[in-house]
Amino acid sequence: MTFDTQRPDSIDWCECWARDGLQSISTQISTADKIEMLDGMMEAGIPEMEVTSFSHPKLLPQFADCVEVLQGIRRDTDSRFRILMPNRKGWDRFEACVDAGHGAHKIILMISASEEHNLRNFRATHDEAMAEHAGIMERAHAVGVEVVGCVGTVYGCAIQGDLSMEPIEKLTRFYHDHGAQLLMLGDTTGQANPPQVERVLSSLLKTFPDTEFLAHFHDTRGTGIANALTALNMGIRWLDGSIGAIGGQPAAGAALYHLGFKGNICSEDFLSMMDEAGVRTGVDIDKLIALGRRAEEVVGFPMRSNVIHAGRVDHHPSSAEKGSGAGKGASTETF
Repeated sequence: MTFDTQRPDSIDWCECWARDGLQSISTQISTADKIEMLDGMMEAGIPEMEVTSFSHPKLLPQFADCVEVLQGIRRDTDSRFRILMPNRKGWDRFEACVDAGHGAHKIILMISASEEHNLRNFRATHDEAMAEHAGIMERAHAVGVEVVGCVGTVYGCAIQGDLSMEPIEKLTRFYHDHGAQLLMLGDTTGQANPPQVERVLSSLLKTFPDTEFLAHFHDTRGTGIANALTALNMGIRWLDGSIGAIGGQPAAGAALYHLGFKGNICSEDFLSMMDEAGVRTGVDIDKLIALGRRAEEVVGFPMRSNVIHAGRVDHHPSSAEKGSGAGKGASTETF
């Protein structure tokens, strides 16, 4: 890679377990368990989290309790809440929550750079989606709700294949010009690799120097953490992940896509690595690991965290461990 390292000394992390993480699992998680997990994230010091989706409950029954979740979560911390906003009808429901005092700080609006992907998932062309989102953003700004504009399938699409920069830049400019405070770049189908991340981000950072970007990677092919580190080294401080590396990708109608692993990058693994590297996250890693173990109990199946099983790096092992060679060579060097 050719980029100059511009790694920030701290990151802004968003935990996606309660929305993107639960989006496509077959287990219906109770409202009480969702609230318990979200409150636990706040207790661990996670600065921002996706808490639910206002998608139609017939399409995503996992989030039929979106209002109840917003009503039930803690409001006495500095943590910020995001929700996924699919359309104008979803906004109408959410705005009632805002008026009642249990809204969220941010909404996520998403349009796939692959128009075919957007048609299959949102039943809208780019022009149709942009027209609807422009109206939602105007209403969001009017009530003090921030907007995360998400451009999906940035690194390729399971239906359309490789993409040029033209639709990515078009949608980025649309969200930027309509006042989105943050631009999420979604590796929706988990196709990204580090050199590609470098190329795409280099182009966008040059074209939109005053835009704050967020890197959202899926770990479909095991490259998620490497991709996130590439983005971090290029100066991106906003990053997403999910406890246990679970996550749902929108349907694409491509069989091989569905056979792949669909999760996000693993929060416990990535944030533990950041802690080892001296990058500030504000997250209590031990509490996060305990939350990862609890998350497996909640969903009822093993997830993909390495750290909850291996534990954190022990830089000061006991005498017995030293005698057996455990921990030999451990250091606190950064990258």
